[in-house]
Amino acid sequence: MTDAVLELRDAGLAYGARELWRGLDLDVAPGEFVAVLGPNGAGKTSLLRTVLGQQQLTSGTMSFLGEPVARGHRRIGYIPQQRLMESGTPMRTRDMIALGVTGHRWGIRRERPAERTRIDELVAQVGAAAFADAPVAELSGGEQQRARVGQAIASDPALLLCDEPLISLDLRHQREVTGLIDRQRRERHAAVLFVTHDVNPILDVVDRVLYIAGGRFRIGSPDEVLRADVLSDLYGTPVDVVRTMGRIVIVGSADAHDHADHHHHDVDPHGSGRHDEGLVR
Repeated sequence: MTDAVLELRDAGLAYGARELWRGLDLDVAPGEFVAVLGPNGAGKTSLLRTVLGQQQLTSGTMSFLGEPVARGHRRIGYIPQQRLMESGTPMRTRDMIALGVTGHRWGIRRERPAERTRIDELVAQVGAAAFADAPVAELSGGEQQRARVGQAIASDPALLLCDEPLISLDLRHQREVTGLIDRQRRERHAAVLFVTHDVNPILDVVDRVLYIAGGRFRIGSPDEVLRADVLSDLYGTPVDVVRTMGRIVIVGSADAHDHADHHHHDVDPHGSGRHDEGLVR
């Protein structure tokens, strides 16, 4: 498939003697939504860092739009984890989104008319008009993530890299932010590489899963990868996959939990506070 947005061939990444993964072949097509799952320390965020050009592969090759990966490529959008800004930060919501258009730090120069129009479009597109002039530090987590999505999609990216962008958001905001990202891939054919601990909020939009664990990986549809036999093989210890009420819960033996170092707290939409303990959240 030569029209892939992102191509990895026999790709590997290691920190000294510790190998995160190797032999990774992956083609991400325009408009494809790929979820990257696995325990902490498996190398999920490190994969995004190599695509951003912040880290070098230890082996193999990676190309973006047919060219070697370069740091700071305008056609790659990046949505980080939700992290609350310190109160007193003067940046407004509109300023944060504007950074994706002008490429300049806040307040360095005036916006050109065409830039102003584009910023207004983005503010409307991510539903931020009501709080466009509010300081980012005063926004809720979900509102801040809307602004970050606006910034990330400003340059009409061919690829959106999402590093756990739903963490600490409530269910409604998870759905809203997921919907914004999904719309970008449907309407603009942006490919999406989405790192997450919990596949459930994005299950409806995921095309394929890349599951990394213990230096190994599996790639396929959610139904092909999120299975007891596949994950037991990947972890090298018994793992069960429970499907209940349209959700996937992955549970392991004590050995698997030691291996994965995960405890999953999950509140269902009806507020019963169900507690799931799993390898992937």
